[in-house]
Amino acid sequence: MLVSQRIWRVGQSPERLPEGRLASEWELEEMIIAKPEIVSDQWMIIGRQEETGFNGRIDLLAIAPDSSLVLIELKRGRSPREVVAQAIDYATWVEALDAEAVARIYSRFKKGADLAKDFETRFGVGLDTEVFPSQHQIVIVAAALDAASERIVSYLSKRSVAINVLCFEVFECGVERLLSRAWLRDPVESQAASSAMTSRSPPGPWNGEYYVSFGGEGRSWEEAVKYGFISAGGGPWFTNTLKLLKPGDRIWVKIPRTGYVGVGRVTGFSTPQTEFRINIDGKQVPASDVLASDQPADDPEKMEHFVPIEWAETVPADRAINEPGMFGNRNTVCAPKIPEWRTTIDRLQRVFPKYDSV
Repeated sequence: MLVSQRIWRVGQSPERLPEGRLASEWELEEMIIAKPEIVSDQWMIIGRQEETGFNGRIDLLAIAPDSSLVLIELKRGRSPREVVAQAIDYATWVEALDAEAVARIYSRFKKGADLAKDFETRFGVGLDTEVFPSQHQIVIVAAALDAASERIVSYLSKRSVAINVLCFEVFECGVERLLSRAWLRDPVESQAASSAMTSRSPPGPWNGEYYVSFGGEGRSWEEAVKYGFISAGGGPWFTNTLKLLKPGDRIWVKIPRTGYVGVGRVTGFSTPQTEFRINIDGKQVPASDVLASDQPADDPEKMEHFVPIEWAETVPADRAINEPGMFGNRNTVCAPKIPEWRTTIDRLQRVFPKYDSV
């Protein structure tokens, strides 16, 4: 449930700032274009006021580091209940987009720009055009959400629909206005829901086993095997999904563009690099004393995070299992609910016969 925010000026006699308002929601849209981090510093805006063909235009379209799309709808005077229904309708348009359509949308938004080139500049990885038709999430931006709309969003979320609400409030501070915002759900939940649904096939029940993408940040697979961990760094988009894991969970690890290299059980929770310990000859040693990291240890947002793992079976990267049709995803952790994941697990259990040994 959303919590109403209040802001006080700090001092011996704290002064509560009065609530203000924007001249229009168009003003908020202009602000998001200028500073996309108002909604997320992990997204890149790629489209605005695009005609859907459904008697309406989307407000904003963004893309995330895993190449998934984000439909952003502002309330714009509609009732919150209406905007939820409209956003879901527009999501059917997003789902039908292909790589060429997305590139055209970006070229209209930013004249003469190349999406693939700008994406790689922004995120440091290549654009994965295969996820465009199916992987997306819905974000509704509103000043308030009525109880009925909150129930609808919660209902959809519990059924793995990737939808979230960002509520904003404006406060007056002298001649200035301040903008605050709060999410209805933890953004990692909608990110995980989006990554779990990457197929047009009907979803099925989740088998309780997690997919993990391992690689980057200067971290080698040999280190992960030797010291028993998985890790991610570079920003919340990559590290937040590690929080999905809890002790006892089984993970299947894939190195992007290489293949599956191991299976194991989680033995602890996600821990920042400044606090993570590894076992050296029976002693718990700070990981920073043993493992170098390319991520800044003084930046809590971008620093590397670790999850301890007891490996059941692993193979070197040069013997990775990579077959046509196997599940893959750029999110660090996800809980897939699609047929490709179940068939992938069936195959991996034969390749890693000791998968259930821990």
